Amino acid sequence: MAISKAKKDTLVADLTALLNEAKLTAFAHYQGLSVADLQELRKLAREAGVKIKVVKNRLVKVAMGEIAVYQDTDTTGLTGQLVYAISSEDEVAPAKVLAEFAKTHPALALAGGFSGEGVAMNQAEIVTLSKMPSRDELIAQVVAQLLSPVNDTISATTGILSGIISGLEAKAA
Repeated sequence: MAISKAKKDTLVADLTALLNEAKLTAFAHYQGLSVADLQELRKLAREAGVKIKVVKNRLVKVAMGEIAVYQDTDTTGLTGQLVYAISSEDEVAPAKVLAEFAKTHPALALAGGFSGEGVAMNQAEIVTLSKMPSRDELIAQVVAQLLSPVNDTISATTGILSGIISGLEAKAA
């Protein structure tokens, strides 16, 4: 069934707004997934703060053409049936959501993506990105590294105090 021009204009406007604020847009081939599978993917994506869009590639190209950052971006990878995962909060969440879902649904295959700066990414780059820790995990790792010397000092001091107390108790007895 054909979509009316007004509906297409609305879709392009929505996509333009999403892509304009996106930190990463990842896309994957989804041929062979059922409607229930796509609903499950949408639910997982919502929990991760990622929006899932299934729209014609031509409409995505039109929306990208309206954004200065994406005007020179290579869109030759936008072929076939694609599902788009878009996040304005996290740089790796869209790739991670699609990769996690693909583990249990082999019909979904990562195909590529676009960074918020308009850089096109191929399949290998998106797969590598999907394996990176999330922003929150990276922050937690940095904080743990910064607190490591403090924790070591506290442990050493506690050990010394414990030894002194044990020695005093032994001498008092």
